[in-house]
Amino acid sequence: MTRVFSGVKPTGHLTLGNYLGAMRRWAAVDQHEADALFCVVDLHALTVDHDPARVRRLSRQSATLLLAAGLDPELCTVFVQSHVDEHARLSYVLECVATDGEMRRMIQYKEKAAREQRRGGSVRLSLLTYPVLMAADILAYGADEVPVGDDQVQHVELTRDLAVRFNQRYGHTFVVPQATRPSVAARVMNLQDPASKMGKSDDVGPGIVYLLDEPDVVRKKVMRAVTDSGREVVYDREARPGLANLLEILAACTGGEPESLSGAYTSYGALKKDAAEAVVEVLRPLRVRHQELCADPGYVEGVLRDGAERARGMARPTVDAAYRAIGLLPALTEAAGAGAGAAV
Repeated sequence: MTRVFSGVKPTGHLTLGNYLGAMRRWAAVDQHEADALFCVVDLHALTVDHDPARVRRLSRQSATLLLAAGLDPELCTVFVQSHVDEHARLSYVLECVATDGEMRRMIQYKEKAAREQRRGGSVRLSLLTYPVLMAADILAYGADEVPVGDDQVQHVELTRDLAVRFNQRYGHTFVVPQATRPSVAARVMNLQDPASKMGKSDDVGPGIVYLLDEPDVVRKKVMRAVTDSGREVVYDREARPGLANLLEILAACTGGEPESLSGAYTSYGALKKDAAEAVVEVLRPLRVRHQELCADPGYVEGVLRDGAERARGMARPTVDAAYRAIGLLPALTEAAGAGAGAAV
């Protein structure tokens, strides 16, 4: 079977964009059609200033929401990144293959570094190198495909480059993965700023619908969404980004097509009302299941424990092979070490 790897970063509460752009497909398609691994990438949350207790809380919440979205531990592997040492082990080896120039060209680093520089500060070194950790996340498992949004394609391209370079220099070790993207709502935009992604790290704001928002809160946010000048409801991502975002959200929730849905409306108000109700309904079963899982924390902990053990078993042979290929001595077991000492 094709192997798929993807993850969520616990830097904020998961949003409608996370669900429509990724999580729903993971549950409906990927876990059934592939050998799929889904990870809470908590090490990535340490690349920016953070509250340790909040990272732990959001990590647990993210894992619970992945299960609430329909991921089945009988069909896929769900785990937390820091529970599997192979991620950090392989990351350093890949840093020895990556270049400084590659890291500094990464869009997210350039944007955040420039923003901090304007404030008179600087970013953490881990922000520069985290794309290599992301590559290690993928390559450790021999993933064939990585479902990502448009903003993450550059990271998968870097992963491919590092895999090819390592294989050429040190012998074939890694599968070279490819990025896959959903056709609709791959990038849900902020309801108040349609030029920006609905990002969980923004943390506050009426333009972000969180998965655990109450239905009335969801309705209020969607009804207050920014639209565009003019009265005609048409789908045009470039000229009418506010309307296009609403139509894409409605299409993703109802299974329609944005272009055809636009012809069914003569007013913004009617479109917003239908979009709001569609979002409420698509999130309803997820919220109910989340409440059930929160009432049984032992189940979630068991899933993560078993998932980490399974993931470790998959990753260790590849990471050990990478260590040998790049020139590191194999670790000696206690018995082997004692025998070597006796022989000397």
